[in-house]
Amino acid sequence: MLPKKELGQHFLVDENILGVIGRLAGLDASDVVLEIGPGLGVLTRYLSARVAHVHAIELDRSLEPELRDIPRTTLHFADALKFDPATLAPPPTKLVSNLPYNIATPIVVESLDAMPTVAAWCVMVQREVADRFFAQPGTKAYGAVSVLVQLVAERTGFHAVSREVFRPRPNVDSALVAFRRIAPGVPPGVKRIVEGSFAHRRKTLANSLALSGGIVREDAVEALASIGRDANVRAEVLAPAEFVALTEALG
Repeated sequence: MLPKKELGQHFLVDENILGVIGRLAGLDASDVVLEIGPGLGVLTRYLSARVAHVHAIELDRSLEPELRDIPRTTLHFADALKFDPATLAPPPTKLVSNLPYNIATPIVVESLDAMPTVAAWCVMVQREVADRFFAQPGTKAYGAVSVLVQLVAERTGFHAVSREVFRPRPNVDSALVAFRRIAPGVPPGVKRIVEGSFAHRRKTLANSLALSGGIVREDAVEALASIGRDANVRAEVLAPAEFVALTEALG
């Protein structure tokens, strides 16, 4: 089975990494796992032998011969970015995946709110993406994704992954990152403010919000002052909780 470059396919082929995934995911016999991009089914088979049920969402129908007949597994041939997770029964309790590189970030961000039953994640992503999820304020990697993920989850594990576990061998480093839910979701209105704040990284936060539309710069400056921040502060300096306070101050 030849991987399709346009789908960002890098199939997991080295079974030695499976034990690391299982440990970081904290798999339990009662878990219902959502796997996105099962590929050749190497991880799917490992999961199905250890949990109550696996939902595997795959876009590429040519992979069906590799994936059919895996015990305790329901195959969903669909675009994961358009799939409604509320239709999954039984509902997933964990998301464990070697995520396709080209959709990894939106899948994780959307799952924070769209998959309220998911209590834990263990995902294989590009190393730079894994670093962004839990980057600290003031660092180059810190951005909107960092804020949104950290408002909902805390990191429980991290493991750098060799390029040799995939076929084809990717040109970037990868990592496994595990995290668990600590909040029901991103507070209402915060996502829009966070994304607007980081939309123009070279601008001040107030200017970025104004340029993104919907927020008057003077209102942003006033709201920043109310949370103890200067008018010229940049978004990458604020901690995740400060964006919640800023959203509330903006009304």
